[in-house]
Amino acid sequence: MILDTLARAERYYGIQPGLQAGFEFLRTADLEALSPGRHAIDGERLFVSIGDELGRGPEGARLEAHRRYLDIQVAVSSSDLIGWRPLADCLRISEPFDATRDIVFFADEPQTWLALLPGWFAIFFPDDVHAPLAGKGPLRKAVVKVAVE
Repeated sequence: MILDTLARAERYYGIQPGLQAGFEFLRTADLEALSPGRHAIDGERLFVSIGDELGRGPEGARLEAHRRYLDIQVAVSSSDLIGWRPLADCLRISEPFDATRDIVFFADEPQTWLALLPGWFAIFFPDDVHAPLAGKGPLRKAVVKVAVE
């Protein structure tokens, strides 16, 4: 897991193919104007999902993980609170892996929480189990999905 500001995203470009293009999209797109839903950046290899949602609070957030994609999560408006736990420490699957949606849910509790402020990003790799939308109130969020296969 990486937490930093979009202004310093360049330092992470070489970690994974697709990160540079994902960050360049986040820096140049009008994330407030994009309609909610999925928008292709580079087909299935790189896309962004825009969501307008209500925070669920820490008690309502669910730990999730992905296998085929890493997430770059950005709070466009308001802040999000996100729980985190290493995949190796997750022992209780609440919903098995759904290959179509590339997601598995866990009943474990986060080990720590991070605040995702506007202008900041969090990268969650496949071994980073995360519980997004633990903040309160309305939130516009962009999640760039970068293929890791």
